[in-house]
Amino acid sequence: MEPELYDDLTGQVALVTGANRGIGRQIAINLRDLGATVYAGSRSMLNETPEGTERVILDVTQEGDIEEVVDGIFADQGRLDILVNNAGIGEFGNDLVAEPTDAIDKTLSVNVRGPMLLCKHAVPLLLQNDGGRVVNVSSGMGAIGEAQSGGSPSYRISKTAINGLTAYLEGQYGDDGLIANSVCPGWVRTDMGGENASRSVEEGAETPTWLARFKPGSESGKFWRKKEVIDW
Repeated sequence: MEPELYDDLTGQVALVTGANRGIGRQIAINLRDLGATVYAGSRSMLNETPEGTERVILDVTQEGDIEEVVDGIFADQGRLDILVNNAGIGEFGNDLVAEPTDAIDKTLSVNVRGPMLLCKHAVPLLLQNDGGRVVNVSSGMGAIGEAQSGGSPSYRISKTAINGLTAYLEGQYGDDGLIANSVCPGWVRTDMGGENASRSVEEGAETPTWLARFKPGSESGKFWRKKEVIDW
């Protein structure tokens, strides 16, 4: 069955992390164009976020930033309908033996701990209205049903973990109306993906934006690519 989608997000509020560039920036633009009030998270005041969005300073490794942003959204809007955990980093190529320990710590802090803390503080707001959505930007590189050779252990394991977060959110809060899904945007031409990647930023942002439009009662606790469910 095709999910029921909001065609208009007017009156709804979204928070997108890592919204100053790449896929996150495009997701923020898409949600803005659908009528949502979009809070665009960025680690630095020097980073530009899309016109027509609310720029907020949000380093996902800093719980103080997270608390301040979520509290500010509640004070300004009294609601939060969509959380897109997009901010992420990765080092590619090394195997686990060669991966520097500081790279392991940094990757897990941004890619796993950050989304967990965002959910810790944002879920109470998301549950205020039926059908609050969490979209976790993951990667097929973290799918345990696919081959895990090729290095990049910290990045791969962090994406496996964010899929676990999605499953947990569904199991714990699904009956309360929360809709949580993971998404693989594919290999996208971003600073991380590189210029030789096969998909444009617009293509990479399409399915995350689509998931953010799910109406109450839609599928949850799944892993998606190109609007189709894929194996964990």
